[in-house]
Amino acid sequence: MTPAKEPAAVARAFNANFCFPVKELESDRVKLTPFIDYGSANLQPSAHADLFFQGLAAHPELFQFLPFGPYGSAAELTRDLIAGRIAPDPSMVLYAIIDKARSPLHSSSLPSPSQVDFAGTIGYLNTCPTHLKTEIGFIIVLPPFQRSHVTTNAIGLLLQYALNSPSDSGEFPGLGLRRVQWQANELNLRSIRVAERMGFKREGTLRWDRVLPSGKGKPGNGAQIREGDPKPGTLGRHTVMLAICWDDWEEGGKGEVLRMMAR
Repeated sequence: MTPAKEPAAVARAFNANFCFPVKELESDRVKLTPFIDYGSANLQPSAHADLFFQGLAAHPELFQFLPFGPYGSAAELTRDLIAGRIAPDPSMVLYAIIDKARSPLHSSSLPSPSQVDFAGTIGYLNTCPTHLKTEIGFIIVLPPFQRSHVTTNAIGLLLQYALNSPSDSGEFPGLGLRRVQWQANELNLRSIRVAERMGFKREGTLRWDRVLPSGKGKPGNGAQIREGDPKPGTLGRHTVMLAICWDDWEEGGKGEVLRMMAR
């Protein structure tokens, strides 16, 4: 099994508006580092945003089931998603995914992260300290890193940090939350399968949960809106709700996630 690592060198806190401490999280093969939001007060794109946009530019289909994007530039991504949506909201935090298996070792000419090892993003949202719950989202794994260890390890790291007890005697004490949820467009079967593989249990479907803009490649739920709808020309989304809770985690879920991360 491969527990996440939290040595002193990566246990430092980062400047973020998140409602819980923000730390680098690391396994043997993947590192999650807090996404550098922007380079200056003028919202100049950071190195992370530049790498992210470079990886996304040729793949607008990655936004097909997401309620944001695609973006025309790193500056637009920074303004609308990073600075406009995530940074001001204390329930959200975004991580850059670094594939350690591809990171150049001791290279001054190609420091990490770079296009070689920047694998995408993942984060928490809808986090509530009062009710001890969060949600995993903002998952975009770039095509060169798909169907590898990256997705499993990135999700596993966030599950460990969320669900492990603060008094965990192992290598990785967590936040001790009671619930981690996952929401997906009903048509996004790949996302639903990933969640179920990681131990999330399907709880139901929220019908007509979201209003989606038409265009930009966003699929609706396939149903027509009624005549006289206040937002004509938009689409509707049915949302599948899944979750893994602390008792699922302690009754075998954690062990299974660690086994998958170690494969």
